[in-house]
Amino acid sequence: MRRLFKKTPSNSYIKTETKGTEAQPEVPQGMWRKCNKCGAPIYSEDVKAGHYICPKCGGYFRIHARRRIEMLADAGSFEEWDAGLPVSNPLGISGYPKKLSELREKTGLDEAVITGRMSMGGHETVVGVMDGRFIMGSMGRNVGEKIARAAERATALGLPLILFCCSGGARMQEGIVSLMQMAKTAAALKRHSEAGLLFISVLTDPTTGGVTASFAMLGDVILAEPGSLIGFAGPRVIEQTIGQKLPEGFQRAEFLVEHGFVDAILPREESRQTLTRLLAFHERMDRGEEQKAEDWPEAGPDRQGFAEPAGGEETISAWERVKRSRKQGRLTGLDYIQGIFTDFTELHGDRAFGDDRAVVGGIAYFHGRPVTVIAQQKGRNTRENIERNFSMPSPEGYRKALRLMKEAEKFGRPVFCFVDTPGAFCGMEAEERGQGEAIARNLFELSALKVPVLSVVIGEGGSGGALALAVADEVWMLENAVYSVLSPEGFASILWKDSKRADEAAKVMRITAGDLKALGIVERVIPEPVPAGKKSAGEICERLAEGFEEFLARYGALSGEELAAHRYERFRNM
Repeated sequence: MRRLFKKTPSNSYIKTETKGTEAQPEVPQGMWRKCNKCGAPIYSEDVKAGHYICPKCGGYFRIHARRRIEMLADAGSFEEWDAGLPVSNPLGISGYPKKLSELREKTGLDEAVITGRMSMGGHETVVGVMDGRFIMGSMGRNVGEKIARAAERATALGLPLILFCCSGGARMQEGIVSLMQMAKTAAALKRHSEAGLLFISVLTDPTTGGVTASFAMLGDVILAEPGSLIGFAGPRVIEQTIGQKLPEGFQRAEFLVEHGFVDAILPREESRQTLTRLLAFHERMDRGEEQKAEDWPEAGPDRQGFAEPAGGEETISAWERVKRSRKQGRLTGLDYIQGIFTDFTELHGDRAFGDDRAVVGGIAYFHGRPVTVIAQQKGRNTRENIERNFSMPSPEGYRKALRLMKEAEKFGRPVFCFVDTPGAFCGMEAEERGQGEAIARNLFELSALKVPVLSVVIGEGGSGGALALAVADEVWMLENAVYSVLSPEGFASILWKDSKRADEAAKVMRITAGDLKALGIVERVIPEPVPAGKKSAGEICERLAEGFEEFLARYGALSGEELAAHRYERFRNM
């Protein structure tokens, strides 16, 4: 006796026993299916209970739109919009209306997208979910219309918008009209964005063509399910065009994260939790009106923990400060983020080329208030330093930081930057991708950013590579940090033709925290009871947190225009 999985017209698999030529059903039709990735037999109820993920190989099955809404929405909260729009056949193609009618009957859908309003974890949102069963989720006039209307109503209601994308692209049966839906949806999302509202795009398998080239890639936050195919041109088209076999993993979700176009991979079982957290971060509270200075502790120049280090400059040489700023085991940007903020959610990529691991950034809470945090990140060991390029950012790192800061401005979030770099990466590829332009663009945009910005030099502040994250309302330094136009070694080499005189150069350059406080370059020096490391982490983070409260009290009450004017004057007077 042998067991078979016999395919039926309904695309389900029936388990049977064979005796000679006679086959008898053993399990009711539809209870067993075959994974289209690993080929293993799987029990349908296990798949449904497991978020439509194969329990054998972890492969993702495509989810019907209504089922996805059920998995995400608070019970009974979903209200569908714009169902039953009249059939659109702009080219008058024979048989097209009939095909649509048949699909409506077969799938129970009126089009390739369902839109409406729902709550998730108690947070109201507008949602749109595409369904690949309807002409591969292609975008014709009605799909574009439903998405545009959803964006418009979200704008009118002051609600965020979440779109789950699954599409083969523009619908060829509707010709140029389908192409126009790309512009229409983008225009509606532009108005939604200008209203200061959140748009989350979730890319599922597949997201291609005109959908990729329009609303799918316009999210404030872009997430992707593991392994999803994402691209403008399909793999077969590319291979036929260039005459080459594409590499493994090309155009998959993980490839998009690596190349800077997607913020993070979204495991399906974590979808509700992650999306709820993002909605909470961005929930409209009109913070500029509600969280005035009186909501925070009184500001004062002499708060405990911010006195200048007594006698530090007399007893410790500038060169010793340089060595301490570079010392292995010194606290890194991520250490401060984890020690001061809560619920840090890292976002990746510059949306243009790549994700630079020398720069870490995302959203977090500071004492219950959403903020944006960005850090130049050194490794904690040699392997991590190599992965982080020794915290020397490339152009995509600066562009990622700027993207996050502009999003912070849109949503009214204060920005905290942790500066720690020997300088911007000076490799050939960095020059090819516009290193100078990327740094200049940061200086240009940060000078007028309309939210509070505080930068803290926690280790090395090397030249323009550091300044690109330090055009702030205030700049603070840890006691053993340094901030300079170039390294002491470089200074000595250029000025005296002898890099061995670096210790002498460090003193001449006036690069220590005390020097720069006296010069009016930085506003505060944060004492280090012992050089910043694991033993002193709690004390230093507590001091910084106290200072951050004061900073928000002082600058959180200012309007965007006042903040930009203050920042302009700060640097204008240097």
